[in-house]
Amino acid sequence: MLPELPPLPALTRAEGELVDGYLAALDRLGRINPARGGDTLGALQAAQALVTQAAALRDALAAMHERGERELHGRVLGRALGVLGAERRLDRLVLPQGSSTDRGLDDGP
Repeated sequence: MLPELPPLPALTRAEGELVDGYLAALDRLGRINPARGGDTLGALQAAQALVTQAAALRDALAAMHERGERELHGRVLGRALGVLGAERRLDRLVLPQGSSTDRGLDDGP
């Protein structure tokens, strides 16, 4: 049985779209991460989708701004990101353990 997740904080529609879009962008960036390996087609498709995702993020932020929402409430949005698995997605963005030493990346160009 899956563990009980904490409830999501109350978000405006635009805040929800911002959080969803941000998580989707993290997923795309994780698929593009060259240190993770994989195939170029998958990375290309993720990069193409990232462009669309960036536009959706822009639209969500524009909607918030137009409605007078001038502040990103970091604690609330951060809690929502945590409940929805942002940490797991962020793990795909960092270099895998030992990448810099295993591949000679410490030596510079």
